[in-house]
This record gives sequence, structure tokens and C-alpha cells, in this order.
Amino acid sequence: MKNIIYPILAMSIMSCSVTKQMEVEVFETSANGNSLKKMETFSVKGSNIVISLNPNEEFQKITGFGGSFTESSASLLNRLSEKKRKKILDAYFSEEGANYSLTRTHIASCDFSLSNYTYAKVENDLAMEHFTIEDDKEDLIPMILEAHSISKEGFKIISSPWSCPPWMKDNKKYVGGKLLPEYNDAFALYFSKYLNAYKKEGIDIWGVTVINEPHGNGNNWESTHFSPEEMTLFVQNHLGPKLEKDGWSNVKIFGYDQNRAGLPEWVDAMYKDEKTSKYFAGTAIHWYESTYEFFPKELQYAHKKAPNKYLIETEGCIDSEIPHWNDDAWYWSKEATDWGWDWASEKDKYLHPKYAPVNRYANDIIGCLNNWVDGWVDWNMVLDKQGGPNWFKNWCIAPIIVDTEKDEVYFTPLYYTMAHFSKFMRPGAVKIGCEINDKEIMSTAVKNPDGSIAVAIFNPTDKNQTIQLILNNNKKNISISAKALQTVVIKP
Repeated sequence: MKNIIYPILAMSIMSCSVTKQMEVEVFETSANGNSLKKMETFSVKGSNIVISLNPNEEFQKITGFGGSFTESSASLLNRLSEKKRKKILDAYFSEEGANYSLTRTHIASCDFSLSNYTYAKVENDLAMEHFTIEDDKEDLIPMILEAHSISKEGFKIISSPWSCPPWMKDNKKYVGGKLLPEYNDAFALYFSKYLNAYKKEGIDIWGVTVINEPHGNGNNWESTHFSPEEMTLFVQNHLGPKLEKDGWSNVKIFGYDQNRAGLPEWVDAMYKDEKTSKYFAGTAIHWYESTYEFFPKELQYAHKKAPNKYLIETEGCIDSEIPHWNDDAWYWSKEATDWGWDWASEKDKYLHPKYAPVNRYANDIIGCLNNWVDGWVDWNMVLDKQGGPNWFKNWCIAPIIVDTEKDEVYFTPLYYTMAHFSKFMRPGAVKIGCEINDKEIMSTAVKNPDGSIAVAIFNPTDKNQTIQLILNNNKKNISISAKALQTVVIKP
């Protein structure tokens, strides 16, 4: 492409202030078929949309991006050929692939397990003498270990229990119920035993959440109910001191672990004072409250309440949908529905319209980064054509779908959407100032540890757009396709 002198550039030259063309690499995933494609040429027509970058304006430090190790995903990998299994794990964890840096897994069973199970199978075993992780050794642990062998920089793992052992609860069941006070110490010991057992397998756990979805997820699958005050007291008086005593003080403890609309109530309890906040490293959140709203006011409130604590999105997925096999177009069209489409109360129905899956991911991740969230973790890494397997038949969609009978693998557009962030925005990066003069196009930017700047741009409109990037005295005009997500890497 020939060099073009735009009027604004000519004016700069006339005033003896030379404007430079910044050196960039541009990668695009789009409805027209691009899948993390490196763009070499641009159709530049004017520069109505301007993105101004300010590296001197710094916000949160990035912890990472990634997905979750589940028994469902691990069991599917074990049913694929060795070649296809490696292809998937390379795609997620190699430097050539998405290079995931932050992950999650479940402590004992969850809805995306093949059955209900606990590590404390003997009732009233308060000393956990019969504690065992044998249920994880066939599928889950081998998947994590193989991912570790592929990842050059390694990745962090956050582990979450969906339920404490049923015998510790008032209803004695996996689903629903509350932890009885007389078992607070036993449940704290349960965490310590888990951390030790996994370490013996060669897996270091970076962080834990107290419980997945303490509101109880409608008592559909494994759960244990906590109020904000109950969880805070459990961490303050039992879990925190126990992990500290047993030598696990380096393991991060995250509170809450459910939808964002409830954040103020929870952070008010968790970070009430120095005593309540001592053992909390941060707050975990999910996205299921809405298909489009990322709740910036609540995220801002949580950050201001505890500005030195982590704020990590630990779970999000396309739920209540059966995967559309090899149908890229579906992921860009507003045809998906979520649980709220059918089940939300009338006053909340507006939060759950039909949506485009790529839009939901791109909109949410960019929105989160622009509101102090420092990590974003997808749910299952791999599911089958039915959206499982899992014991509850809670069908969902993962970025990679497999047909184990035919040994086929489908990389959905969601895989590439996640890679736009995980591959180019690395742990230790800092969110920087990023202003855009358009209400339809979304953008965010980080400065990586190597000095490069990664800018994510999402264009949900039906037309190609021209973007002018401004960094200090440098400018660059590029174009982005209709219905497209781009990452622009500006070299140091």
C-alpha cells in the first residue's frame, strides 16, 4: 500500500512537527470468515472513529485470561485420538495458540461432572482421614498435567467447590442446603487436604473460591448456600486461619463467585473492616445476570470498596443452548437464548433478549477490562455436540466442540474471540487509558510487560469501519470489517 499524506499530516509537517506512522500488527476475527487472521491491507476511507491511547494513565494489572478444566471436558479429551487431543490442548496452551494464563477447576463434582462425588466420602470424618481425590485421577488431573507440559509460561488455577460434603449440610444433599456451624473447621480442613493432594500430583493451586454460586443456582445442581456475612465469617474465623496454619498462606482466597448485580452487598460484608478483609485476596464474579449488561456501576463499586484486591470473572458461557455444529454464522447472529429467556422474573426479562454469542463475549470482556476487572475465565474448554456431557443435562456451549464418535473437532468463533485477549494481553500487563469517540464501537487497551500495547476493538455493526489510532505523536489508520473483533499490537 502506498504511503498517503493526509491533510492532518500535512499540517503537522508545515508546523515542523513530524507525525510518525506507528508500527502495528492487526489480527481479526469476523463474520465474513476471518479467524484471528493477520491483516496486511486496509480499506481506509476517512477516519471518523478515533481511538486515543494514553500509556501514562494506568488502571489495573492484568492477572490473565483462560478457561476451565472440568470433568466433562477432560472425559471428552480421553475419548479422542491422541492427535486430536493434543491439537486442542496446544490450541489452548501453546504460544502459537491462545496461550491461556488463568484457569479454573472444580473441587469435587459440579454440574459439568459425570456424576455427584465428594472427596470426603466417610460421614463425620472430621479429621479427613479418608480424604481422597481418586475421582479426579482418570480424567481431570491428566488434562491439567498435559496442559502444564504444553504451556511455556505456565498458568494460574482457581479452584472452586460447588458443594461441601453433603454430610456437612443441613439437608445432607449435594444440591442446596447450608453448611452446619459444627462443620466449619472440617470444611476448612477439606480445602487444605485438597491443596496438599493436588500438590502431590504436581499441580499447584493459585487460588480458591469459598463456594460456587452461594445464592444456590435455584437448587438445580451442586450448591451450598451462604449469605455475605456467613461467608465472611467462615473465611475470617476458619478457612483463612486454617490455610495460614497449614502453610497455604500463598493461596488466594476469593469471595462471592456469582453474578455481578449482587456485588455491593457482598463486598460491603467482605471488606467491612480490616478483620473481615484480612484473608480475602479478591472477589470472583459471573456474568449470568444478563446477556448484554456488564454492570459497570457494580464493578466500579467493588473496586472502590477494595482497590487493592483482585476482581476476577471466574465463569461465563453460552448457556441453555445446544451447540450448532460447524455453523460459524450462528455465533454472529442474534439467535441465542439463555436461562433468563425462559425463567427470569418479568421485571428482569429485559436483561435476557436474544443475542449473538460473539457479541456477548466481546462486549463483556471489553466492558470488564474498562471497569477494573483484572482476569476473565471462560467455563468448559471442550463440550460435545449435545452441549455436555454432564449429570444434570445442563447443556451449554464451549469454544471447542467435539464429535468423539467421528474424532472431529470444531473451533467455534468463541475460541478465536477468547484468543484475542489471552494471546495478546499477558499477565502483568497494565490497563491503560483508551478513549473512543463512537458509541457503537468498543475498545480497550493494555501495555504488556514487554512494552507492546494491545488494543482490542469490537465492531458489532453491519458495515466496515475506519479507525484512526493515536498514541502520543504517532497515528495509524486501519479498517475493521463489519461484525468483527480485532486486536492491534503496537510494537514498543
